[in-house]
Amino acid sequence: MKTLPFTLAAILLLAACQKPAADDAATTTEASTEADATASYNAAQKGYAAANDKMHASMGNIAEDADVAFMQGMIPHHVGAVEMAKVALEHGKDPEVRALAEKVIAAQEAEIKEMQAWLDTKGVKAEKPLTAADHAAMGH
Repeated sequence: MKTLPFTLAAILLLAACQKPAADDAATTTEASTEADATASYNAAQKGYAAANDKMHASMGNIAEDADVAFMQGMIPHHVGAVEMAKVALEHGKDPEVRALAEKVIAAQEAEIKEMQAWLDTKGVKAEKPLTAADHAAMGH
């Protein structure tokens, strides 16, 4: 892959994005606090927050096989990057940011296809079904 530096950065970001499981009361309080914090967000902030929430929800369950776990985790991570780039294109004004957002979309969509193809050859679904523990960890 030509995008090895981006892939390595994505791995590090993926690891940093993992949220430890918390008890239901703490998770519920945290979700309420987050909802209150986003109430005053503008359209761009709401778009980024929605992309972030969707990405994390899709990354909830980690497969035992390290290779499968990587692919299953990176696909929603890349989808999140694409969605964030689309928010930047919709709301951003800086030509450099917009150009980079377009590059991100092209690169991430190509890598998503590559990862999906790898999973397909293994007979594995891109998204592993979430368990009750995954939902609890996400405040559901």
